[in-house]
Amino acid sequence: MRKNGNAPVGLIVGLIFLGILGILVYLYNSSLFEREAPQIALEKEIEWNLKEPIPVRVTDNVGLRFIRATLSDGEKSIVLETKELKTPQMLVDLNISFPKNGFGANKKIFELTIEAIDASKWNFFAGNEGRAKSIIKVDTKRPELSIIGSSYKIMKGGVASVIFRAQDDNMKSLYIETNFGKKFYPTPFHKDGYYISLVAWPTSIENFSASVVAIDKAGNISKAHLPYFIQDKKYRLSTIALEDRFLDGKIADIVSEVSPERASLTKLEKFKYVNEDMRKGNEAAILKVTSVVPTQPISDFYLKPFYPLRNGKVVASFGDHRFYEYDKKPVSESYHLGLDLASNAQSGMQTSNDGTVVFAKENGIYGNNIIVAHGLGVYSLYGHCSSYLVKEGDNVKAGDFIAKTGVTGLALGDHLHFGMYVQGVDVRPEEWMDEKWLKESITSVMESAKKIIDR
Repeated sequence: MRKNGNAPVGLIVGLIFLGILGILVYLYNSSLFEREAPQIALEKEIEWNLKEPIPVRVTDNVGLRFIRATLSDGEKSIVLETKELKTPQMLVDLNISFPKNGFGANKKIFELTIEAIDASKWNFFAGNEGRAKSIIKVDTKRPELSIIGSSYKIMKGGVASVIFRAQDDNMKSLYIETNFGKKFYPTPFHKDGYYISLVAWPTSIENFSASVVAIDKAGNISKAHLPYFIQDKKYRLSTIALEDRFLDGKIADIVSEVSPERASLTKLEKFKYVNEDMRKGNEAAILKVTSVVPTQPISDFYLKPFYPLRNGKVVASFGDHRFYEYDKKPVSESYHLGLDLASNAQSGMQTSNDGTVVFAKENGIYGNNIIVAHGLGVYSLYGHCSSYLVKEGDNVKAGDFIAKTGVTGLALGDHLHFGMYVQGVDVRPEEWMDEKWLKESITSVMESAKKIIDR
């Protein structure tokens, strides 16, 4: 009888035990008892100019309830910021500023500690603690920066050179900043700490100004204005009446070949697509290739004048701003970014200087298109080729034939579209065909700068 009487009691005790165990398992796996420490985004070492605050981001899955930032100079410590959050937050951004009470005067090395505790009930309701430390190196000295030599002038649509000295043990960024947002990047020149760069003034930009900018890891900035004489130039404006035979012929053929899914567009829609959308994509491909700047040091950079087509006659100028009309109504517009040269049909195109073929493929309105890199961010472009005599990766020598003229792409007659690019910017080919300009703007500037550097 007693055995039978004890059975329900044992069962009840067992159920209670399982219930408690289940509750413990549930709580153990509940987000209330989350066991992951807060994450603190803090670099191990930071260069600091004491001007700009140090940004620190702290995150946690269940929310943060306490954060403290402490700075030590090796002898004393000071609490820079404390946050006690009544409502837990999953993300907190700190902006750590240096104390203004004379703490750590004349010290150059500090240790920054960030502590964070989350709202978890783990650790007997104390929460999870995260801690991160960073060595702070104080640097309030700006980089040394000085112009050694430069071209006298820059023309709208043209190019100029600059050679400068930039020195800082913790240099982070070095570039030429322009008023139109383009950055030009320098190449190491002749001796350690010296640099050279070419800069360009696009035809679509009315005014030009530029400065060399040097920024160190602490955020200290030095700037040096480039003292060019600014020479404006007016480029041709032309209005072109679109003819049906051109729209139904060349334009329809390009759309059919490159983008057959647009065959149902009207003739004017096809023209706008080719002249605007396709052109934009083709020029983006050119920009990508011609924006690469060599980083290997140089002491010399000599180019002969470019004459890509023997007995070539200029049939279209660089920088033309073209407006297209149909039935005397505006349809579209574009800029002509090269020099069109014509000779006999399928004449041989030559490269006038050594270089490397970095692009050799079909490119929409440019047809079969070749681009050659000559160093220092300088590229020559050859469009509308009927055939290739080189391939990508080939090294070419001055005088080599690289292609033959043709009518591929948006070309009505057999000719060469010749372009010059500096760090992705299309520039006046005429300058690069002028021996005097090459000497005055590049070669002589380099020679004079080397004499100053070698003193």
